Amino acid sequence: MTTSPEEHIIYDGRIKMPYTWAAGKTSSYFLTQLRDYGRLWGTRCPDCAMVYMPPRKNCPRCVVTDTTWVELPPRGVLETFTVVHFSEPSLQPMEPPYIYGIVRLDGADTGLTHLVSEIEPNRLRSGMRMEAAFKKLEQRRGEITDLLYFRPEGGGRQ
Repeated sequence: MTTSPEEHIIYDGRIKMPYTWAAGKTSSYFLTQLRDYGRLWGTRCPDCAMVYMPPRKNCPRCVVTDTTWVELPPRGVLETFTVVHFSEPSLQPMEPPYIYGIVRLDGADTGLTHLVSEIEPNRLRSGMRMEAAFKKLEQRRGEITDLLYFRPEGGGRQ
């Protein structure tokens, strides 16, 4: 009896998997402040004084667990960015092209990855001043998307 090589079949499928996730004490406070007041909070390590955005329960450098809350302004610097051209409608926040950036808020030592809008991708530059744009109060749900996106400081399409 002769044996034939094994045939490998690849199935390209998509599975939608709804889930619930407990944000925890630190993220819950951050998201509640974002939802109720449109305020951005980070955490400061009492040992090394690093300010983390998004906030951390523990300092990843010092492993200190008693970080303190620091309110951060809704403005900062675009550290880096990428323009997304790939289209996967069921997984993406909007139609491509769109921009993800890392914005280091004034007073923070780390950056927050989020959408960037109100500017053409070819006009973006690292080091640009950015400001947060929030959903209207009645539309906020306690999610990171209550922060709609960052835009060039002063607003308006550029």
